[in-house]
Amino acid sequence: MAEGTKDGVWPVPDALAYLAGTWRVERTVRDLAGGSEGHFQGTTVFGPLDGGGLLHEESGTFTWQGVARPAERTLRFLPGPTPGTADVRFADGRPFHDLDLSGGRHVTDHPCAADLYRGEFTVRDADHWRTVWRVGGPAKDLLLTTDYARVV
Repeated sequence: MAEGTKDGVWPVPDALAYLAGTWRVERTVRDLAGGSEGHFQGTTVFGPLDGGGLLHEESGTFTWQGVARPAERTLRFLPGPTPGTADVRFADGRPFHDLDLSGGRHVTDHPCAADLYRGEFTVRDADHWRTVWRVGGPAKDLLLTTDYARVV
Protein backbone atom coordinates (compact mmCIF):
# COMPACT_ATOMS: atom_id res chain seq x y z
CA MET A 1 0.00 0.00 0.00
CA ALA A 2 1.26 3.48 -0.82
CA GLU A 3 2.42 5.74 1.97
CA GLY A 4 -0.43 7.85 3.30
CA THR A 5 -3.15 5.28 2.64
CA LYS A 6 -5.35 3.81 5.33
CA ASP A 7 -7.48 0.74 4.68
CA GLY A 8 -6.78 1.04 0.94
CA VAL A 9 -7.97 4.64 0.70
CA TRP A 10 -5.99 7.84 0.30
CA PRO A 11 -7.22 10.90 2.25
CA VAL A 12 -7.33 14.04 0.10
CA PRO A 13 -6.81 17.37 1.88
CA ASP A 14 -7.81 19.42 -1.22
CA ALA A 15 -10.30 17.72 -3.56
CA LEU A 16 -10.03 20.24 -6.41
CA ALA A 17 -6.22 20.26 -6.36
CA TYR A 18 -6.23 16.43 -6.41
CA LEU A 19 -8.65 16.18 -9.35
CA ALA A 20 -7.03 18.89 -11.51
CA GLY A 21 -5.44 17.52 -14.67
CA THR A 22 -6.06 14.73 -17.17
CA TRP A 23 -7.26 11.23 -16.31
CA ARG A 24 -7.59 8.04 -18.37
CA VAL A 25 -11.09 6.60 -17.84
CA GLU A 26 -12.29 2.96 -18.01
CA ARG A 27 -15.97 2.37 -17.19
CA THR A 28 -18.06 -0.78 -17.10
CA VAL A 29 -21.85 -0.45 -17.26
CA ARG A 30 -23.80 -3.53 -16.19
CA ASP A 31 -27.55 -3.94 -16.58
CA LEU A 32 -28.20 -6.15 -13.55
CA ALA A 33 -31.76 -6.97 -14.64
CA GLY A 34 -31.04 -7.86 -18.27
CA GLY A 35 -27.45 -9.05 -18.00
CA SER A 36 -26.07 -6.73 -20.71
CA GLU A 37 -22.69 -5.06 -20.23
CA GLY A 38 -21.16 -2.02 -21.88
CA HIS A 39 -17.77 -0.32 -21.72
CA PHE A 40 -16.58 3.27 -21.94
CA GLN A 41 -12.96 4.23 -22.63
CA GLY A 42 -11.81 7.80 -22.79
CA THR A 43 -10.33 10.77 -21.05
CA THR A 44 -11.52 13.21 -18.41
CA VAL A 45 -9.93 16.63 -18.13
CA PHE A 46 -10.46 18.71 -14.99
CA GLY A 47 -9.53 22.22 -16.10
CA PRO A 48 -9.95 25.64 -14.50
CA LEU A 49 -13.48 27.01 -14.37
CA ASP A 50 -14.15 30.75 -14.59
CA GLY A 51 -15.07 31.95 -11.12
CA GLY A 52 -13.33 29.07 -9.34
CA GLY A 53 -13.60 25.32 -9.37
CA LEU A 54 -13.01 22.82 -12.15
CA LEU A 55 -14.72 22.04 -15.43
CA HIS A 56 -14.93 18.25 -15.86
CA GLU A 57 -14.96 17.33 -19.56
CA GLU A 58 -15.17 13.63 -20.39
CA SER A 59 -15.00 12.19 -23.90
CA GLY A 60 -14.44 8.77 -25.38
CA THR A 61 -16.18 5.76 -26.86
CA PHE A 62 -19.06 3.86 -25.30
CA THR A 63 -19.70 0.34 -26.58
CA TRP A 64 -23.09 -1.24 -25.84
CA GLN A 65 -24.26 -4.53 -27.34
CA GLY A 66 -21.39 -4.43 -29.84
CA VAL A 67 -22.12 -0.91 -31.08
CA ALA A 68 -19.44 1.73 -30.41
CA ARG A 69 -20.50 5.38 -30.23
CA PRO A 70 -18.79 8.61 -29.23
CA ALA A 71 -19.82 9.76 -25.75
CA GLU A 72 -19.15 12.86 -23.70
CA ARG A 73 -20.33 14.70 -20.62
CA THR A 74 -19.52 17.91 -18.81
CA LEU A 75 -19.79 18.62 -15.09
CA ARG A 76 -18.80 21.51 -12.84
CA PHE A 77 -16.87 20.83 -9.63
CA LEU A 78 -17.27 23.92 -7.44
CA PRO A 79 -15.41 24.60 -4.19
CA GLY A 80 -17.15 23.01 -1.21
CA PRO A 81 -17.32 24.37 2.34
CA THR A 82 -13.86 22.92 3.18
CA PRO A 83 -10.86 22.13 0.91
CA GLY A 84 -11.47 18.34 0.87
CA THR A 85 -14.98 18.88 -0.51
CA ALA A 86 -16.67 19.92 -3.74
CA ASP A 87 -20.18 20.75 -4.93
CA VAL A 88 -20.72 18.78 -8.16
CA ARG A 89 -23.17 20.23 -10.67
CA PHE A 90 -24.38 19.37 -14.14
CA ALA A 91 -23.14 21.52 -17.03
CA ASP A 92 -26.28 23.69 -16.81
CA GLY A 93 -25.68 24.40 -13.10
CA ARG A 94 -28.29 22.02 -11.62
CA PRO A 95 -27.09 20.24 -8.44
CA PHE A 96 -25.77 16.69 -8.93
CA HIS A 97 -24.13 15.62 -5.67
CA ASP A 98 -21.80 16.58 -2.85
CA LEU A 99 -18.27 15.21 -2.68
CA ASP A 100 -16.00 14.87 0.36
CA LEU A 101 -12.64 13.22 -0.34
CA SER A 102 -11.00 14.33 2.93
CA GLY A 103 -11.22 10.75 4.27
CA GLY A 104 -10.48 9.14 0.91
CA ARG A 105 -13.96 7.62 0.54
CA HIS A 106 -17.39 9.22 0.13
CA VAL A 107 -20.93 7.92 -0.44
CA THR A 108 -23.61 10.20 -1.89
CA ASP A 109 -27.08 10.02 -3.42
CA HIS A 110 -28.73 11.75 -6.37
CA PRO A 111 -32.50 11.34 -6.78
CA CYS A 112 -33.52 11.67 -10.44
CA ALA A 113 -37.25 11.45 -11.19
CA ALA A 114 -38.26 7.89 -10.16
CA ASP A 115 -34.64 6.68 -10.02
CA LEU A 116 -32.03 6.85 -7.26
CA TYR A 117 -28.33 7.10 -8.02
CA ARG A 118 -26.03 6.07 -5.14
CA GLY A 119 -22.35 6.82 -5.71
CA GLU A 120 -19.27 5.68 -3.84
CA PHE A 121 -15.99 7.50 -4.49
CA THR A 122 -12.72 5.88 -3.40
CA VAL A 123 -9.30 7.51 -3.76
CA ARG A 124 -6.71 4.71 -4.00
CA ASP A 125 -3.53 6.79 -4.19
CA ALA A 126 -2.14 10.00 -5.66
CA ASP A 127 -2.88 8.86 -9.23
CA HIS A 128 -5.87 6.47 -9.03
CA TRP A 129 -9.49 6.75 -7.92
CA ARG A 130 -12.74 4.90 -8.56
CA THR A 131 -16.45 5.65 -8.63
CA VAL A 132 -19.19 3.06 -8.33
CA TRP A 133 -22.74 4.20 -9.09
CA ARG A 134 -25.73 1.96 -8.45
CA VAL A 135 -28.81 3.18 -10.31
CA GLY A 136 -32.17 1.80 -9.28
CA GLY A 137 -35.70 2.62 -10.31
CA PRO A 138 -38.81 1.23 -11.95
CA ALA A 139 -37.04 0.66 -15.29
CA LYS A 140 -33.37 0.68 -14.21
CA ASP A 141 -31.04 -1.62 -12.31
CA LEU A 142 -27.54 -0.57 -13.32
CA LEU A 143 -24.03 -0.75 -11.87
CA LEU A 144 -21.47 1.69 -13.28
CA THR A 145 -17.85 1.20 -12.18
CA THR A 146 -15.29 3.77 -13.33
CA ASP A 147 -11.54 3.68 -12.78
CA TYR A 148 -9.48 6.84 -13.22
CA ALA A 149 -5.70 6.88 -13.73
CA ARG A 150 -3.80 10.16 -13.89
CA VAL A 151 -2.11 10.90 -17.20
CA VAL A 152 1.36 12.25 -16.44
